[in-house]
Amino acid sequence: MTDPLTRWREHAEDAVLLDGFHALKHALRFGAEVPVAVTTDRQAALALAEELAGDVRDTLDALLAQVPGETYASLVPRPHPTGVAALAVRPSREANLRRLAHTPRTAPVVVLDHPRNLGNAGAVIRLAAGFGATGVVTTGTLDPWHPTVVRGGAGLHFATAVERLGVEELPPGPVFALDPEGDDIRGVKLPDDAVLAFGSERSGLSAQLRARADHLLRLPMRPQVSSYNLATSVAMTLYHWSATGGAPAVP
Repeated sequence: MTDPLTRWREHAEDAVLLDGFHALKHALRFGAEVPVAVTTDRQAALALAEELAGDVRDTLDALLAQVPGETYASLVPRPHPTGVAALAVRPSREANLRRLAHTPRTAPVVVLDHPRNLGNAGAVIRLAAGFGATGVVTTGTLDPWHPTVVRGGAGLHFATAVERLGVEELPPGPVFALDPEGDDIRGVKLPDDAVLAFGSERSGLSAQLRARADHLLRLPMRPQVSSYNLATSVAMTLYHWSATGGAPAVP
């Protein structure tokens, strides 16, 4: 078997960086193909697996290769406190598009319209995975598979379909867009096949997405409070869906 550094170099250009123990743990749980994983301390990493992720402990035991700290630091832009990093094969765009387009759906698709903040996008993907959403779609220039987004999503990109699309390419289903001029969300039951659209942190919905929307909804908000964080808005909306008939996916 080739050494871990050789395998890392072979896959680094096209693979997804899993930065930290928890990102690797989640990716493995949801079927990611991981050709190489390294750690500065195998014993500590496996002890963490025993404590927090017994279901993937044996997989990690077979996968993790110990490397010196300076070698590990040279492989990642921002070393994680757990001293673990891995590379995973990105799901094919074709497979994700099939998942997004498949009907009938049992959970909504979340759309981030021209998002700007990488960390916020990662937090939304983590939320969407937790609620069992069908997928997360971004429009605009932000790459939803950027390493900072994957880090913010704790490896849960592999638990849902994550792709960048144009507004004209959105999956089928009624589009419910969040907008201050919309109807109060508390009076609306969101269907399982909903496409839930959220504008950018700074400028809100684009004109193209707003025109595409079938319904405009607003979240309850105290007067003189200007806005919620993007991830908070997504969390409130997905909770409303789950509490009014939808439910997170269960094993």
